[in-house]
Amino acid sequence: MWRYCRTVETVTIRRRFLQSKEKGKRMIDARQIDEIVQNILADLNGNKHIDRMNVYNRLDKAEVHRLLQHLFQIVFPGYFRDGKVKIYNPQNSMAVTLEDIFYHLNKLVTLTLDFGEGVGSEEEKKEKGYEICKEFMEAIPTIRSMVETDLLAIFYGDPAAGCVEEVILAYPGIMAITAYRLAHQLYRLGVPVIPRLMTEYAHAQTGIDIHPGATIGSYFFIDHGTGVVIGETAVIGQHVKIYQGVTIGALSTRGGRQLYGRKRHPTIGDYVTVYAGASILGGDTVIGNHSIIGSNTFLTTPVPENSRVVVENRVAEKCLLEC
Repeated sequence: MWRYCRTVETVTIRRRFLQSKEKGKRMIDARQIDEIVQNILADLNGNKHIDRMNVYNRLDKAEVHRLLQHLFQIVFPGYFRDGKVKIYNPQNSMAVTLEDIFYHLNKLVTLTLDFGEGVGSEEEKKEKGYEICKEFMEAIPTIRSMVETDLLAIFYGDPAAGCVEEVILAYPGIMAITAYRLAHQLYRLGVPVIPRLMTEYAHAQTGIDIHPGATIGSYFFIDHGTGVVIGETAVIGQHVKIYQGVTIGALSTRGGRQLYGRKRHPTIGDYVTVYAGASILGGDTVIGNHSIIGSNTFLTTPVPENSRVVVENRVAEKCLLEC
């Protein structure tokens, strides 16, 4: 009896589904759909920036992400590699990876030279793209040396770090900083868009937002990192340590494009520690060397060297006095 009831119920449900499906078919009007499609196609008339449809001659976001992953294989050989490729001779494998990076970077850079004001003829773009890629590849040893200082700063600065391998493989800070170091070099060479795509990829992966235009010294340490924001014109010295939720940003962006190229973000001196949730804003704000900025502080004015800035916990003090 139970099996019979289940069978009847199943048949009933299927019949209702088919009826609703048939009813849905009857509601479709081919002429209306065609009219909608034609209206959308007519809207792609090329008058808006978002109308550009040359998909075969445009920057591929996913390709930039793959390029960054391949660059990580060069910065950290042995820690990041393509699992699809068998490696018998590490030196030969690295050579192939470098050639692949140069090829794809050259293609992507040449494409971006059309952005903004553009460069000129196709030959001029190819020549400039090649020169940019050559200078970038020549700078990789210097970039790796900077990343080594960041790695050591994190390892020796965090008692929770068990080994350098743990820092390389597990710490979001070293990933975001490495992506920034690579992107910053391209930014300095005048490459549009690609540096930002690199740091935004790291931002999506780690929650750490570093603009590739920022200037950051060696031995840079981001602890935890979630919510960290570092603006385009920020200048950060050596041996600086910042914690999660720190903003090194602009005081105001009301001027919009009129502020482009101006110093809008703070300058942080050497050996400065900025604790969680602090906001340091404005292009005229300078934090002196060897200063400590406490959690949840809000700074828009300069701080002298060897300073200690904290937020007074008046609520806690009052509670203690009353208790």
